[in-house]
Amino acid sequence: MTIAFRLPRTAIDRLAFAYSPLLEAVLSLHVLVEPKHHPVQHPWVRAMRGLSPALKREIGAFSFAYRSYLPAFLLPVATGEFPTFDDEITRLRALPPEMISFEFTEPLVGGIIARDPARLDDPAARAAVWERAAPLGPVTNQLIQLALDDPDALRERFIALLSGYWDAAFHAEWRCVEAVVAQSVGEAGRQIAAEGLYAFLRGLWPEVRVDPGAERFWLERTHEHEVSIEPETPFVLTPSVYVWPHVRVNCDPPWPPGLVFPAAGIVRATRAPIPPEALVGVLRALADDTRLRALRFIAERPRSTQELAPLVGITEAALSKHLRLLAEAGVLRAQREGYYVLYRLAPDRIAAVGTSVQAFLGAETDVPSRSPVPS
Repeated sequence: MTIAFRLPRTAIDRLAFAYSPLLEAVLSLHVLVEPKHHPVQHPWVRAMRGLSPALKREIGAFSFAYRSYLPAFLLPVATGEFPTFDDEITRLRALPPEMISFEFTEPLVGGIIARDPARLDDPAARAAVWERAAPLGPVTNQLIQLALDDPDALRERFIALLSGYWDAAFHAEWRCVEAVVAQSVGEAGRQIAAEGLYAFLRGLWPEVRVDPGAERFWLERTHEHEVSIEPETPFVLTPSVYVWPHVRVNCDPPWPPGLVFPAAGIVRATRAPIPPEALVGVLRALADDTRLRALRFIAERPRSTQELAPLVGITEAALSKHLRLLAEAGVLRAQREGYYVLYRLAPDRIAAVGTSVQAFLGAETDVPSRSPVPS
């Protein structure tokens, strides 16, 4: 299933840029509760070990709200000005209580029950929320109870968490992050002006797929939705340091359609040249027709060995050897989901191949200390 957007290639006026200290703070909380998915942010994870025990407990209690889903009210609105953290807290306090209830229960029933803020009036929907909340523990269950029965109290507790985290740690971090995302706004704007939106979006592959001829771009997600970007509802592009290596997308009103994408500075940092010895291994792993065809299918979406084998046309045992070579080279990441192991592309590693080859070929060849490349 896909979330797709249609936008004429020349309709640059239907794009807007924004960035958000509140969103960035919550994305950094996601990193703290899912550190294995964010290796480039491990220094931040280590630094946050010094947070107070009470703050750590509250971050864990609210983790259901930002572990996978992210409340849509955190996405910035393009106003032509970049808000402060206090501005965004004020905006959060002004949201209707029913919207708070909806967004904090969406992680539990999203994709199962229709996306409708009024759904929590239905006893069956409330029962579904509780069924999925039960394994989360008593403290988180208290928060779910507030989401259903006292969203104003839940809002204030969430704001207290965000404010405490901001004061203890993220206020200082934002001073560095803001410079990176502001620079990324400028870089992305210049690229779009010179080459067009679809050239910019192509750089976000494999998360974002583009078809410039059809004036359409899309992402693989858990529900089907197609949105035409109109002048009155511009598409908001939001660079982020802490969203890497993912992107976040919104397609549902009342929030503006938009995309949160890795800031250019953090992308460059993840594309450091691969050492020559490792580069040889990556190139060898890629230099095989069967493995390239498997990568092409995996680029469409994560796949298991069982699904891939008939597509590639070899046995599961033979394919497993190929996938193991690609994983050892860092080109694929394997993650168990239930009974199956799914293979995903490692876009940072793939992107680094071209950079590494260029760096190797452009290096001085008369440096005597250079290590020989193994044969």
